[in-house]
Amino acid sequence: MSKIAFIGLGNMGAPMASNLARAGHALAVHDLVPASVARLAEAGARAAASAHDAVAGADIVITMLPASRHVEGLYLGDDLLAHIDTRALVIECSTIAPESARKVAAAAQARGIAMLDAPVSGGTAGAAAGTLTFIVGGEADALARARPVLEQMGKNIFHAGPAGAGQVAKICNNMLLGVLMAGTAEALALGVANGLDPKVLSDIVAKSSGRNWATELYNPWPGVMEHAPASKGYAGGFGSDLMLKDLGLAGEAAQATRSSIPLGALARNLYAMHGAAGHGGLDFSSILKLYKPD
Repeated sequence: MSKIAFIGLGNMGAPMASNLARAGHALAVHDLVPASVARLAEAGARAAASAHDAVAGADIVITMLPASRHVEGLYLGDDLLAHIDTRALVIECSTIAPESARKVAAAAQARGIAMLDAPVSGGTAGAAAGTLTFIVGGEADALARARPVLEQMGKNIFHAGPAGAGQVAKICNNMLLGVLMAGTAEALALGVANGLDPKVLSDIVAKSSGRNWATELYNPWPGVMEHAPASKGYAGGFGSDLMLKDLGLAGEAAQATRSSIPLGALARNLYAMHGAAGHGGLDFSSILKLYKPD
């Protein structure tokens, strides 16, 4: 088993780290929220006093942080790379700008450290169940080293290309997800306003040409799916502010390549409106509130 440092124990990071602890790895964890660290310590992990402490002697370093500035701040600003053994493998699982991923990877390479960008898809349920999809950018030999550990947190592992490619693929996926969720919420609200039962309509769509991930696994209408965040007050899950961040990253990528993303831009504006209304901390399926105010 490996000696693993895991930094970032939010809604996604905590269950991912828990799966590694259950697999028997020697796990050191760190987060800015002490309660999150304490929960992992109860599961057998070592509570590290700092990120520098966590990576001391680690074979593998995994980070799951909110945004590009946090990743650059940790690896470059706090110079975490200087505290990582050059024989270690770094797996950066946050969803960040491709340029940030390339910048940090280049700094790691300059120190002789192998690094992968490996953002994930599958949500908190997938993180807890160990069924995440990892979308990986970096060298193939580094991915071969990472694969046994990634397989203890996920079911699907894709090599998207060189450094930063994992982030590009993840941004494209999340842009589509934001568009689909906003469209699904809009369609359900229209049907209910015209007298349909939301569950009946959802069942119809799920077996028809409008079916998508939201109608099958993550319905935005409260009460339709018992285990979806919509049925739990939109608590947990993938925050609307995080979706807004990812849609913003898609916009930056489009601007850099002069690509046209009219639906992606519209979805970003819808989530900006949603956040401005005070719902940024709710799961992203709460975009339904734009069409069905409380």
